[in-house]
Amino acid sequence: MMIKDFHKIKLPSNLLEGKTILISGSGSGIGRQIAKTFSEFGADLILLSKNLEKLETLYDELNQNYSNNIIIQPLDLEKAEEIDYEKIVRAIEDEYHKIDGLVNNAAILGEKKPLEQYSYSSWKNVLKVNLDASFLLTKNLMPLLKKSDKSSIIFTSSGVGRKGRAYWGAYSISKFAIEAMTQILSEELQNTSNVRVNCINPGAVRTKMRESAYPAEKPEKNPLPIEIIKPYLYLISDMSLKINGQSIDAQEH
Repeated sequence: MMIKDFHKIKLPSNLLEGKTILISGSGSGIGRQIAKTFSEFGADLILLSKNLEKLETLYDELNQNYSNNIIIQPLDLEKAEEIDYEKIVRAIEDEYHKIDGLVNNAAILGEKKPLEQYSYSSWKNVLKVNLDASFLLTKNLMPLLKKSDKSSIIFTSSGVGRKGRAYWGAYSISKFAIEAMTQILSEELQNTSNVRVNCINPGAVRTKMRESAYPAEKPEKNPLPIEIIKPYLYLISDMSLKINGQSIDAQEH
């Protein structure tokens, strides 16, 4: 699904004021830009990433430019167990009695090779970061999301999560599962809570992951993260209250 004329939608500068949003994978790439843009529009943020140095750099940058409240939470999703997610939720609950948004953005690429040559260790790592982490964050944060009058969950999908592509292995399979989780969870919650669930396919974006996946590609042919950020703002905000269970393309094809 492509929401027509995203670029024509006018978003007020206080769009996210009063909202508390957790963003995983916020240390770099699209996640980092989401954090910067959500701060600009007034949200309080909980930033999750495995790289503490990157989180601290982002924290300092946001504190210099915006007055919103920011918590940084380092967590290595490849090593994390459910108890680690439970500890994070307890820490968040001590600071906030609710959260209004969750952006499941963290992901790793894994190996690009035929499935018959795919290592089991890489398979497990990709699924743990791309799928298990999204499930565990969402599951454990659900009580806090339900305490909000209007909350929104955004999963991050991919074009290879809609049509399988040779050599994309566990990454592609994890994104198919994310699409399914979006559909299942949105149906389960639509008549029992105020929680909306959608996913976004960001498309080809100028990030380190994209460069790793396509080393021969000219990076400048792809948009910067800031150029595809409007769908995230729109879906996390109350302007999109009627949109639920959708898989959204951030770019026109």
